Amino acid sequence: MVKYDSHEYDVIVIGAGGAGLRAAIEAARQGANTAIICKSLLGKAHTVMAEGGAAAALGNADDRDGWKVHFKDTMKGGKYLNNWRMAQIHAQEAPDRIRELEQWGAVFDRTPEGLTNQRNFGGHTYPRLAHVGDSTGLEIIRTLQEKGIHSGVDVFMEYTVRELLKDDDGNCTGCVAYNRVDGALHAFSSKTTILATGGITRCWAVCSGSWEYTGDGHALALWAGAELIDMEFVQFHPTGMVWPPSVRGILVTEGVRGEGGVLKNSEGKRFMFDNVPDMFKGDHAETEEESTEWVRQVVAGEIASVRRPPELLTRDVVAKAINKEVAEGRGSTHGGAYLDIASQRSPEEIKAKLPSMHHQFKELAGVDITKEPMEVGPTAHYVMGGIRVDAETQETTISRLYAAGEVASGLHGANRLGGNSLSDLIVFGKRAGEHAAKAAASMEQPPLDSASVESACKAIMEPLSREGGENPGIVYESLREMMQEKVGIIRNGPILEEALSDLDDFTERSVAASPGAATLYNSGWHQALDLKNMIDISRACTIAALERTESRGGHTREDHPVPDKGKWSHTTNVIWMENGEVKLRQEELPQPPAELERLLDRSKKSKPEEEE
Repeated sequence: MVKYDSHEYDVIVIGAGGAGLRAAIEAARQGANTAIICKSLLGKAHTVMAEGGAAAALGNADDRDGWKVHFKDTMKGGKYLNNWRMAQIHAQEAPDRIRELEQWGAVFDRTPEGLTNQRNFGGHTYPRLAHVGDSTGLEIIRTLQEKGIHSGVDVFMEYTVRELLKDDDGNCTGCVAYNRVDGALHAFSSKTTILATGGITRCWAVCSGSWEYTGDGHALALWAGAELIDMEFVQFHPTGMVWPPSVRGILVTEGVRGEGGVLKNSEGKRFMFDNVPDMFKGDHAETEEESTEWVRQVVAGEIASVRRPPELLTRDVVAKAINKEVAEGRGSTHGGAYLDIASQRSPEEIKAKLPSMHHQFKELAGVDITKEPMEVGPTAHYVMGGIRVDAETQETTISRLYAAGEVASGLHGANRLGGNSLSDLIVFGKRAGEHAAKAAASMEQPPLDSASVESACKAIMEPLSREGGENPGIVYESLREMMQEKVGIIRNGPILEEALSDLDDFTERSVAASPGAATLYNSGWHQALDLKNMIDISRACTIAALERTESRGGHTREDHPVPDKGKWSHTTNVIWMENGEVKLRQEELPQPPAELERLLDRSKKSKPEEEE
């Protein structure tokens, strides 16, 4: 018999980033006995990498803004593949969630009038991002963490959940986890469960995510029978560090461009003027003079009367433009582009507005951004795809299982606008916690099925008995390099087919990999377990990318370079697992009601090849 400790809660939240913390706070506020299980330490979450701000139509910097404009921008940025109802809820509720954070102690930057200040970001019509310098995510985590602890939420730190439990009726009844420090096994009974585990970007070699981002929640849901959608849409943030190699991929906030930073190639040319897609023409400056005037007006606190710089196009557009410059021999010294804020703002302003970036480049790259440009390039940063959820409740296709934040899908469509992630976390984290707690209130505590728990525990311990195989770390890094090369920012059919074949090989290598027998501080064991979810989620991403024969948002096929105006303009890929095999089908997306459709500018297109 396997030894494990048992726990009972009304609501279990798996993940302690912004979405998980906000869900736990809300569940506790509803009276539910609530616990958080987190893979790392409380407060160590990818949320802190969202540095530039949280998008909410407060209208403080420009009173022309409102939820309808935010809704339109979100749908347009997502290439109209968004769940329209989630986009509507997000735009309507984000302002209240930001004000709530302020009431809980979040210290956002202020206007001279004392209002929450807001900055410009790519894809947003008006300055909409509430911010704390360039450390917004950190401030939000600090605020939520403090609020959560004071709400009486129990926290299990450095635990990894490896399996969701279900009863005979298919309801989620809890989970099984292990302690990463000493290997102790734990079974959790819960009336409802919320997944808030973040994304999958650790599957790529160049990424902004830390070691936790191995697709745990996506895989847990997939293995349990839930559906995933939009897995082909991976956002490569245009500006990650590229030098030195040890820091490659670390995020450079979009706030640099929001504060006036410009992108240049090795010839000193601002290349974004040549890379404005047709659907965005008319929205952005066409000359450096107009762009400079926009910066002047914004810095002076005026409402901009001219169009924004093309550096503030959506992330997919900017990332592809940088990739193009590098491919055509105009990249920076180390294979990126130059991001220059020094020529646009004074040293004092840069240090005041971008203190973290100033410190980051000074300490990690020996670059003073008040005097010289940064080298930046695309880095895997966010997955728009994830668990399919109900827009109102955040419940998944498995009863009593909910999901919120990056692990869930629907809001962002084919491409996420910068700043929408932080407001997504608090809007839908609250909804997930609220509905999970209300559902739990009418339920009996589910019993732990000993056979299911023991089976899960044996699977967790199984790698420790292997002998003679590869080091799991070698397989782990090889998988990431393969995904970077074959399922990266630019894709094509034959290479994606190769990637699927490679994933078969990685499956064989992973089940033979030998981490040794120790349970105490055994990182190889953790990697051996992570490989299973990384391979399955990489396969889901690759299959969906192969199936979508067009380019749209965070998915670019060089063999199908234009957006499809027919089927794929209103169709989503649905992924599920059947008998251990990843399956795929297509479904047509529901369209917004007439009153919301009228807000959109889908007709603002000419040449389809220029849309992306």
